[in-house]
Amino acid sequence: MLEVRNYSLNYGDNKILNNINFSLDKGKVLGIVGPSGVGKTSLIRGIVGIYKGTEGMLLYDGEEVYDNPNAKRKIAFVPDEHNSFYLITLREIVNFYKGLYPEFNEEKFYKINKLFKIPLNKRFLQLSKGMKMRVNLMVAFSLNVELLVLDEPTSGLDPILKEKVLRIIMEEVSGGDKSVIISSHNLIELERICDDVLILNEGKVEYHNSLDNIKRNIKKIQVAFDMPVYEEDLNFPGIFNISQVGRVFTVVIEDNDDEFKKFIKRFNPLFVEEIDLSLEEVFINRIEGKSSDEEIFK
Repeated sequence: MLEVRNYSLNYGDNKILNNINFSLDKGKVLGIVGPSGVGKTSLIRGIVGIYKGTEGMLLYDGEEVYDNPNAKRKIAFVPDEHNSFYLITLREIVNFYKGLYPEFNEEKFYKINKLFKIPLNKRFLQLSKGMKMRVNLMVAFSLNVELLVLDEPTSGLDPILKEKVLRIIMEEVSGGDKSVIISSHNLIELERICDDVLILNEGKVEYHNSLDNIKRNIKKIQVAFDMPVYEEDLNFPGIFNISQVGRVFTVVIEDNDDEFKKFIKRFNPLFVEEIDLSLEEVFINRIEGKSSDEEIFK
């Protein structure tokens, strides 16, 4: 199991990550999302032991990951940049990992390549960005490690290949003995495969919950009134975004949607409609909070 305890990371005087806490059990897929530049890649590089935290601990099976070959042996990392192998061919990559990792599954590597179709004799530097990503994914899937950490794994892939990658990820965790962390801007893809979602913003955990809880507890409520009602009248615990167009208010609320619907009956609403939110909508509303773009376009 992965445990991140009060993990912080500084670059000089800049605090990149601030007091990050979460855990991940085996058999689970965790999606890490957030705006660009908020520390997602730095967190991932800490998880795989590339960066040493300034404060806190990052443990796998109770052992610190940084500078620990035993812990790192259980983790495979696919970065969003793909210049690892440079001059060598795909066959030479396989031989390299066979010598380095006794558990490397050569048969699985070639089985996946039947889907990905990378020429075995082509040098890594000759490959496109999408092909390089496929090679790194094939290596990671074939290492038979307990934790796969994937940074933008579908970047540069066409829709057919994206579907294949997502299917392989789901198969990897189906046995319950592996877990996956994915950082991605494609929230539609993450919603299909993730068990838990962690939203990172300005170096802090903005929100962390299971996808089931998100769908069950976070709701969008649209309500219209035939009398003067203002945003401050609708102030209620659990609301983290509210907007208005004409007489119609759109409220995003967590946990208290039933109580909120009882609360607004005092204003005799014309209608009340409850709508489930997608992960993308949750992300946008959680990051934006009560801010509005209206002033930008005035």
